[in-house]
Amino acid sequence: MVDQGPHGYWLILASFFCALCLAVLPLPQWLAWGRPEWVALVLIYWVIALPHRVGLVTALGLGLMFDVVEGAVMGQNAFALVVIALLALLLYQRLRVFSVIQQSGVVFVLVGINQMICQWVQNLEGAGATTMLFLLPAFSSALLWPFVLHLLRGMRRSFRVT
Repeated sequence: MVDQGPHGYWLILASFFCALCLAVLPLPQWLAWGRPEWVALVLIYWVIALPHRVGLVTALGLGLMFDVVEGAVMGQNAFALVVIALLALLLYQRLRVFSVIQQSGVVFVLVGINQMICQWVQNLEGAGATTMLFLLPAFSSALLWPFVLHLLRGMRRSFRVT
């Protein structure tokens, strides 16, 4: 029988590290508006796949790291990621039986909520966007969800992370 100890945490942490790196990768200004929310995508996947291992505390820690890496207001991304992790935890049993297209729709809503929370905090500090273009990452994240899902699921199954 396979040992069910902490053998899979390195894969989860490595995927979060890659998501953080992709989140701060420099892009041209015209492309930066539509940058997918890599951290939110990876968090949503792990919450759906392993809700007993990845939850609100993980989202809080990841969000605080993301705030530091991004240079955002401390707690902005942490709060947004905790909210979407909570919603994903509440919906994970339903999301597992949804088709990939239906999951993409839910990911669009979750990342949209993430973007609205971050936009709200930025408006409070006087640096918010004046258009609805801040929702473009939700659209691009929903488009990339099938690829992220299959990549992370394949890695989780090949390394037998449970």
